[in-house]
Amino acid sequence: MPLFMIEREYAEKLEVSAEEADRINLINDSEGIRWLYSFLSADLRKTYCLYDAPTAEAIIRAAKRADVPADAVVEINARVLPNGTLAAAV
Repeated sequence: MPLFMIEREYAEKLEVSAEEADRINLINDSEGIRWLYSFLSADLRKTYCLYDAPTAEAIIRAAKRADVPADAVVEINARVLPNGTLAAAV
C-alpha cells in the first residue's frame, strides 16, 4: 500500500485524547487507511503524520470526516539514508 506524509497545521495547541485517537482510527478504518505515527512541532501546532493509504483522496476524505486539517498530502516512495543511499520508503 502506498505511504503518505500529511502536514497538518492547527490554530491552537494540539491535544489528543485516547478517545479522540480511537474516533480518528475508526474513521480511517472505514476509508481503508492506517495512521502509523505523527511527529509534533515544538509549539504543538503542526504535525507530520505518516499513513498507509490506497490514495491521497482517501486521506483527505478521512480528514474531513474527522474534522482535522490535511494541508499537504505527499506520497512517499523512497528515502535517503545518512550514507546517501536511496532506499525504498518501507
